[in-house]
Amino acid sequence: MALELSLASASPPAGGGLAQPPPLAPPGKEQQVAGVGILLQISMLVLSFVLGHVLRRHRFYYLPEASASLLIGLVVGGLANISNTETNTRTWFNFHEEFFFLFLLPPIIFQSGFSLSPKPFFANFGAIVTFAILGTFIASVVTGVLVYLGGLTFLMYKLPLVECLMFGALISATDPVTVLSIFQELGSDVNLYALVFGESVLNDAMAISLYRTMSSVRSHAAGGENFFMMILQFLETFVGSMSSGVGVGFISALLFKYAGLDVDNLQNLECCLFVLFPYFSYMLAEGLGLSGIVSILFTGMVMKHYTYSNLSDNSQRFVSAFFHLLSSLAETFVFIYMGFDIAMEEHSWSHVGFIFFSIIFIVVARAANVFSCAYLVNMSRPEHRRIPVKHQKALWFSGLRGAMAFALALQSVHELPEGHGKTIFTTTTAIVVLTVLLIGGSTGTMLESLDVVGDENTSRENYEDNNGYMPPSYEEGTSSGGGLRMKLKQFHKSTTSFTALDKNYLTPFFTSQTDDDNDDDFSE
Repeated sequence: MALELSLASASPPAGGGLAQPPPLAPPGKEQQVAGVGILLQISMLVLSFVLGHVLRRHRFYYLPEASASLLIGLVVGGLANISNTETNTRTWFNFHEEFFFLFLLPPIIFQSGFSLSPKPFFANFGAIVTFAILGTFIASVVTGVLVYLGGLTFLMYKLPLVECLMFGALISATDPVTVLSIFQELGSDVNLYALVFGESVLNDAMAISLYRTMSSVRSHAAGGENFFMMILQFLETFVGSMSSGVGVGFISALLFKYAGLDVDNLQNLECCLFVLFPYFSYMLAEGLGLSGIVSILFTGMVMKHYTYSNLSDNSQRFVSAFFHLLSSLAETFVFIYMGFDIAMEEHSWSHVGFIFFSIIFIVVARAANVFSCAYLVNMSRPEHRRIPVKHQKALWFSGLRGAMAFALALQSVHELPEGHGKTIFTTTTAIVVLTVLLIGGSTGTMLESLDVVGDENTSRENYEDNNGYMPPSYEEGTSSGGGLRMKLKQFHKSTTSFTALDKNYLTPFFTSQTDDDNDDDFSE
């Protein structure tokens, strides 16, 4: 997304005069302050990783690693806030949206697309797209409308409709990293994991696109007659960003296929080029006024499926480990960074009613999102492939809010009037802390109560037996009626046809894989 941000420090004071610049510290002093700030950041990272390892080792799921990182940032930020810490040292911990969107978020999103397992993802592709796109739209609109109606009925602080929809868009960005880590630890159903993971990956891109669209509508004072143009602008941004990411991924696949880089003395060059392509995709989309998040997500998916197989074995191991390492560092640092900034920022706690009712409204909106989309998905699926009610409840529970919502809320402080932006930021902060600590800590108990743990191996065997694309129920079902045949045809069009296209045309063109290699790739 375009990062047209104006820092508050760059604006003139209210009186109209020019602000006096702060006195410059001696060069040696600035270097010392920078060293102290970086040392403190590294120390918090080390503490977070060690604490997370200890918690996982003792299977203490009431305080997941993400929650621990957030608490570390909150505690250190609180201590720095009440102490006489120098202002220059504090500036090293200010949460800057540019730093988040340009440096921390890209490796996290790329790794999300790069690590998607093709079999469960494509087997549930229709459901994932439904939850991520239609569901996020439903959640955003329901939240925005309820907040607007709450303001009209004097239940909460009143905001204009467009700003309510902006709040609905940013607060609909889920970040279930805590839930997913516990899913992996306890061993959940692979279909449920694919739904939660796939929805969260595409949900961020959708929420950013919606937020940007509503922000553009507000800045141009678009009226109701321009609603069609608003939808067209959103589709243009989303489809354009997706096309940009897919195009960069395909170009990288062709480059690595024909450049002949998979030899021993060129592995360093091979790895360097592979690492640069994701950032190229991100910056290309940003430069075109599109969404870099959407672009780099699809670049990750395409590069894993096509470009990755064109690398040498050593380069494959390196890039997999490198992006996993980079993503882990970025995710942990984001929660520390966020916790520290929450403790240091000024908040507007005067509108407690806005916070209270917003929490209720997002719970209602999440329910409308999950259960309505699940109903639509189940209508198009045979009985044995429908999403169980217990999985729907787990999906509803997994809607944590995290760094994406926090960053967008912090950006809204610069875009909206002071009182409105501060209220949205404070509300988002309260929701993030509440969901990460409360919902994240109770995930293990929730999974056990819903009885959705411990069946991971069975689900994986089903995918192994059916190549990940044809559910076992289709072959085991006893019905031979016209309805089932019609659903089989629909499923064949949406999944099997793409699989055939990929196997017969795309994979031979973009990779140097044989058919056996391609089958092995999908069996990972």
